[in-house]
Amino acid sequence: MSSRVGTGGAAARRILWRVVTTLPVLWVVVTVVFLMIHLVPGDPIVQMLGDGATASDIAGLRHAYGLDVPLGTQYVRYWLGLLHGDLGESLRLHDSVRHLILQRYPYTLALTVAATLLGVGLAIPAGVASARRANRWQDRTLGIVSLFGLSFPNFALGPILILVFAIGLGVLPVSGAGVGAADFLRHLVLPAVTLGLGMGAILTRMVRTSMLEELGQDYIRTARAKGLSEHVVVYRHALRNALNPVLTVIGLQFGSLLAGAIVTETIFGWPGIGRLTLSAISNRDYALVQGCILAVGLTYVVVNLLTDSVYALADPRMRR
Repeated sequence: MSSRVGTGGAAARRILWRVVTTLPVLWVVVTVVFLMIHLVPGDPIVQMLGDGATASDIAGLRHAYGLDVPLGTQYVRYWLGLLHGDLGESLRLHDSVRHLILQRYPYTLALTVAATLLGVGLAIPAGVASARRANRWQDRTLGIVSLFGLSFPNFALGPILILVFAIGLGVLPVSGAGVGAADFLRHLVLPAVTLGLGMGAILTRMVRTSMLEELGQDYIRTARAKGLSEHVVVYRHALRNALNPVLTVIGLQFGSLLAGAIVTETIFGWPGIGRLTLSAISNRDYALVQGCILAVGLTYVVVNLLTDSVYALADPRMRR
């Protein structure tokens, strides 16, 4: 019992340490974005009111949004607001940043989760099959397919899928998120495939490499010598141990998909946080850009912490 308590305490301290070491990263990211947005030439207030606005109107609106004070004061006010859960108000949309993010974030999260499930669902069986038939025609074929997936960018794959499945065959919608659960899933297919195929190609090569290493270990030869079936040897023993490095890549790729969904969301008109960020950047909407990046950064941190926790389930050696 004391050993289990000690192991659990060590795991909790490890996760806590990861949280502590990640906080400075979030601070640097938000600070850099804050400075870059504010130092870019141009005045968002003038963009909002137009060239015909009077000086008094511009000064009044700048004061209303707190943009008439020094940059250092704006920075301090922003972080004080964060501590109270206030992300500020959008200059362009005239709504709270927190409300806007909560509206769009579920769409991006759903797209990222669907793309991740698709990538993992394709990569594990393909990688295992490739490792079991190493240097055969099946392995070479899967290698060519995965290389094609790695070299084909989202901004090229997305329009091709639209031309084939939406315009040509007419079986899937072009853009938007639809209305209702069934319609939502139909709209989710094409952007999830566009975003997930690249991840599937990366994970396939990772699974193959990791499985080849595990299949050459002594404990695999011992398991086969005991008369265990090949299915048990491959999936219960080798694959479980081979998943540990793959989980690391899955966690990193999930964060990359979340941050990189902006291209896919733009192609398919997906109402996620990526399109919201792009719109905020083009309009120099200070608070909204910072809020979107903070949301993505926090999600990335949480995903990596969850990845660390899953290690113990996937690899018994981590528990010991």
